[in-house]
Amino acid sequence: MELHKLKAHELKDLIKNKEVKVEEVTNSFLNRIDETDDKIGAYLYKAEEEALSEAKKLDERIAKGEVLDGLGGVPVAVKDNISVKGMQNTCASKILEGYISPYDSTVTQKIKEANGIILGKLNMDEFAMGSSNENSGYKKVVNPWNNEFVPGGSSGASAASVAAFEAPISLGTETGGSVRQPSSFCGVVGLKPTYGRISRYGVVAFGSTLDQVGTIGRDVEDCALLTQNIAGVDNRDFTTVNIAVQNYKKSLVKDIKGKKIGIPEEYFGDGLDDNVRKSIEEAIKVLEDNGAEVKRCSLPLTEYALAAYYIISSAEASSNLARFDGIRFGHRSKEAQDAVDIYSKSRSEGFGKEVKRRIMLGTYALSAGYYDAYYKKALKVRNLIKQEFEKTFKEFDVLVSPTSPTTAFRFGEKTKDVVSMYLSDVYTVPVNIAGLPAISVPCGFVNDLPVGLQFIGNYFREDVLFNFAYSYEASAQWNEKKALVE
Repeated sequence: MELHKLKAHELKDLIKNKEVKVEEVTNSFLNRIDETDDKIGAYLYKAEEEALSEAKKLDERIAKGEVLDGLGGVPVAVKDNISVKGMQNTCASKILEGYISPYDSTVTQKIKEANGIILGKLNMDEFAMGSSNENSGYKKVVNPWNNEFVPGGSSGASAASVAAFEAPISLGTETGGSVRQPSSFCGVVGLKPTYGRISRYGVVAFGSTLDQVGTIGRDVEDCALLTQNIAGVDNRDFTTVNIAVQNYKKSLVKDIKGKKIGIPEEYFGDGLDDNVRKSIEEAIKVLEDNGAEVKRCSLPLTEYALAAYYIISSAEASSNLARFDGIRFGHRSKEAQDAVDIYSKSRSEGFGKEVKRRIMLGTYALSAGYYDAYYKKALKVRNLIKQEFEKTFKEFDVLVSPTSPTTAFRFGEKTKDVVSMYLSDVYTVPVNIAGLPAISVPCGFVNDLPVGLQFIGNYFREDVLFNFAYSYEASAQWNEKKALVE
């Protein structure tokens, strides 16, 4: 039995029924990483010793008659901007090379408490800034469906590791689509939760009013399983909200009869690939056949979301990344002669091109004379977009759209055209601006590359998203198609 090709919930059941040991499952994934990651580039750190040690402890508990709850011994891979005690946390940046986290983030602490095994730390666009995973300070990540194409970003490795069977489930982070877009490109399921549903404590900040930890799995049930075990209020993160977490497993039913779907016309305009449009329209027909009522709607402020996002996120990045100064931890320039040199040369050497671009953009937007013209105005636009969504959700249970206007693009195709690269997030960014939850599920293929279908939900209604996503997945079963990485 090729354990690494099984889904997380299937592995959990096998362990529970004592058909396999946790150590066997863990070894299967560690061996898979050894076999394939030279081609994929997903892992920056493989936690072999730590994972096997924890697996043996869980097997000892099972041998004593204990039934493991939560994740039940299932391995999880973690993006390298989420702190795991005793493991590196580089954010795929040279400026944090050699940094070892002295503590666990809330989400990784919860994974451990839920009997999950952490396989290692995953590659990413540096400091989560990018849509293609070409901005890593260490190595690129390739798309498991075709190694000439990008996996998406910034959580490209989080999606690619699941698609390539190097992890059954993984954690990513989202600021403007960084879980859903790579999930779409790699043909897996990715959830961005409501802002405040999952703690950000121990996650390196990019845009503090936008960032969220997201979950990725091979199917909707896996995604729900991981989300269930990390969601909830946290007194160490004041942005989390004390609203009860629903039992997401109960939402995994096919019935959506009488529920209302809105189709925003702005998500189907210029720039949407015709073949992607066709896949999405076919998916909408499946949802109609399953009993949902479908109606067109309009979100006219959508066109301003991307501009507002890049001003707000860059401004917050400028502030958040000021702490990486070559003094307390991380890279320090050997050329520095004085304190000013340490700061300027360490940052110049340690940060990559995209990170520098956004820091400069953010610093400019926050500077005297430009704060009101850019940052303050972007915040006003954000509020209007949020109000527009709130009004729309009075009529609909979910909104449906493409996750990305295209399938994955080739390496180097958009690196010289920054605006074109940013436009790959045009359908995901409005969700982050408004703080809403959304999920991407596979809905077809164009030239053997996956297409993602996006469901956008109302605040703290991840249960509704899982219901719709499961209903579609159960009917279409695109998630059963596997990337041919050997």
